[in-house]
Amino acid sequence: MQQKIVMKVQMKCHKCRAKALTVASGTNGVDFVGIEGKEKDEVVVIGDNVDAAKLTRSMRKKVGHTDLIMVAQLKPK
Repeated sequence: MQQKIVMKVQMKCHKCRAKALTVASGTNGVDFVGIEGKEKDEVVVIGDNVDAAKLTRSMRKKVGHTDLIMVAQLKPK
């Protein structure tokens, strides 16, 4: 079952954005990683069986302050 995870990450520069995308894409089960939001401060992760809490904790350790905004199940096509 695919799920969509949205996290607000404190990113001050392009290097921080690249690191956030790298950390998120390195997680098991991730199919898509992108940046959204008005200030480009939300990381969107789509994948199968991704542990949202573990991913958020990892982002906090490696990138900076991270808030988990939403976890939603996607409908199958």
